[in-house]
Amino acid sequence: MKKYLLAAVLGLALTFCGAAAAEEYIMTPGDHLQIYILNHPDISSTRANSDSSYLVRPDGKVEFPLIGTIDTTDKTVEQFTRELTERLSEYIVKPDVTVNVSRLGTTRVFVLGEVRNPGLHELTKGHRVLDALGAAGSFTEKAAKKNIFLIRDGKEETMQKIKLNDFLYKGDTKQNIVLREGDCLYLTGNHKLNFLKDIMPFIVGVSSAYDNWREAKHYKHIDR
Repeated sequence: MKKYLLAAVLGLALTFCGAAAAEEYIMTPGDHLQIYILNHPDISSTRANSDSSYLVRPDGKVEFPLIGTIDTTDKTVEQFTRELTERLSEYIVKPDVTVNVSRLGTTRVFVLGEVRNPGLHELTKGHRVLDALGAAGSFTEKAAKKNIFLIRDGKEETMQKIKLNDFLYKGDTKQNIVLREGDCLYLTGNHKLNFLKDIMPFIVGVSSAYDNWREAKHYKHIDR
């Protein structure tokens, strides 16, 4: 009975996150932005030309005329628009700025351990912990949900604990954090994680596969 209750709670949480996504979407590398400045077509995106959109770079920054770079990291579209407006006001009197995300970027994360579909998952629309769990088919019956481990940059010293139960039952939204490219979530069955045993072999395997792909691509180029 308990496992069905947990599944229902997670389902409701995912539905809630989906409904809130439009308002709370956190910008991510790869986003294409249509930016319109009223009466300033020279620096605005052209509605008929998608190539005129502004691209969020892999480092999370956007290049914009007059002001240079703007960092989008952990910002909503509203926050980004506000900052862009403030910085443009140094050059334009009362700038009227509209920002739309015309194409969503993706965030690739690893979800491992006690989930139904472990592996690499590509997230769109939402880039938070619950989005990653949903992409992985949710957790298994054995999953210990008090502590989910988050590893960044493949380094043990970055490891932190996320208390999923605090989000599911207490509404602690701080636990449903925004994920970054290459993040790894690991769900255990006993609240313990051995980095060298549970994580490192997977990271090494992925790195090896990437190196083999790059080498094969190199030799294919030489053959031509």
